Amino acid sequence: MADTVLYEVSDGLATITLNRPDAMNALNTEAKAALRDTLLQAAADPAVRAVLLTATGRAFCVGQDLKEHVASLAADHENGTRTTMDTVRDHYNPIVTAITQMPKPVVAGVNGVAAGAGAGFAFAADYRVVADTAAFNTSFAGVALTADSGVSWTLPRLVGRGRATDLLLFPRNVEAQEAYELGLADKVVPAAELAAEAAAVARRLASGPTAAYAAIKESLDYAAGHSLAQALVKEEELQARAGASEDHDIAVAAFLNKEKPRYVGR
Repeated sequence: MADTVLYEVSDGLATITLNRPDAMNALNTEAKAALRDTLLQAAADPAVRAVLLTATGRAFCVGQDLKEHVASLAADHENGTRTTMDTVRDHYNPIVTAITQMPKPVVAGVNGVAAGAGAGFAFAADYRVVADTAAFNTSFAGVALTADSGVSWTLPRLVGRGRATDLLLFPRNVEAQEAYELGLADKVVPAAELAAEAAAVARRLASGPTAAYAAIKESLDYAAGHSLAQALVKEEELQARAGASEDHDIAVAAFLNKEKPRYVGR
């Protein structure tokens, strides 16, 4: 595994750490490919029941590595090609798809600024624990680009279309407290406590009813693009699946015995 992204699995929790601290975890091709492949590995591993996405250094991720981007644009101009933006198809889209379709919860531990694609990855997560020194910035319009990394889909669903339009047309740093008030952050903690608190949240989810969490994610995504009548049918389907799970039997037995359930993730 490339050391631009670190990967560790312990007690059902996969911790994926962006590891280019000197570059504020800017995304070069190596980092993008490693992150994509690591997320797919976590998704496919039945031993993984939750994922924590975080980073080293003072930034979560400032988005595309602009040095690499400038070199790629220059090569396109010299060769008469247009391959630079293929990274959206090859990297950003698969990364966000892997996060949102992960059949287990994904927690973002946002330790610092999350900008551009970095913000998009955090927005795609199911839960965001944010350091009080962190900030979000859409950034795209600042370099004459439009939204990618799923931001056109996730941001309006988090803050509403009007606020999303504002944040995309007029990029600025949204500091942690404002991010919490807008709905971009689920929990804000002192920076010194970020790593421990994000891990605690992720470990709680890793010990929970994994199949039920997967069904919750699926139902929310489905309902976002369908009518109430269609959502009710989907809920019926998913509830039948959850009701047949081993974890549901464990939960009911624990309730009757006044015990804490010990889920197995099935």
